[in-house]
Amino acid sequence: MLIDQLKWRYATKKMDPSKKVAEDKIAAILEAIRLTPTSSGLQPYEVILVTNPEVRAQIQAAAWNQAQITEGSHVLVFAAWDNYTADRINHMFDLTNEIRGFKNDGWENYRNMLLATYPQRDAEANYQHAARQAYIGVGVAMVAAAEAEVDATPMEGFDPTAVDKILGLAERGLRSVVIIPLGYRQEEGDWLVNLTKVRRPTADFVTEVR
Repeated sequence: MLIDQLKWRYATKKMDPSKKVAEDKIAAILEAIRLTPTSSGLQPYEVILVTNPEVRAQIQAAAWNQAQITEGSHVLVFAAWDNYTADRINHMFDLTNEIRGFKNDGWENYRNMLLATYPQRDAEANYQHAARQAYIGVGVAMVAAAEAEVDATPMEGFDPTAVDKILGLAERGLRSVVIIPLGYRQEEGDWLVNLTKVRRPTADFVTEVR
């Protein structure tokens, strides 16, 4: 069951560098992220899959030398749009029309509403909105990895400006948001692996409004 897999997962502190995640599992995790919902269906972020050891070492140096970045099998970098532009909005609406094979008047009206509001907003506000969409993908990635029994450790502890430079993101109109190393736990040397998972009780966490 999915709940059992979520109980199994934890923020792995030490990964086994000798174990590689199978490509079909990586593909499934990436596909789950791609299928994640986003506001207005714009998908305002991208996922950078990093396997190059030298690049991963550079990212590690910009992430307070967190070992999972180089000891893990793969690294995902979630990078949000730095702004909403007419071109980006139109691209997604045009793609929708192309795939569905028709234009919908209501959908076109919605396009025009977004074009009249999003590009005129402050770029930082737009980036923050896009980053929140990326976090939905981060959550789905964590669930997909757990379902595949792949360890994943989400990280915000890095210098985004440095990571953006390493990956050439600014030139693509992107800004790094979250890093997720993927791999397999190495229980020896991981102080967290055998500790009980701690979460607030449901009664303290969920409020039902009837």
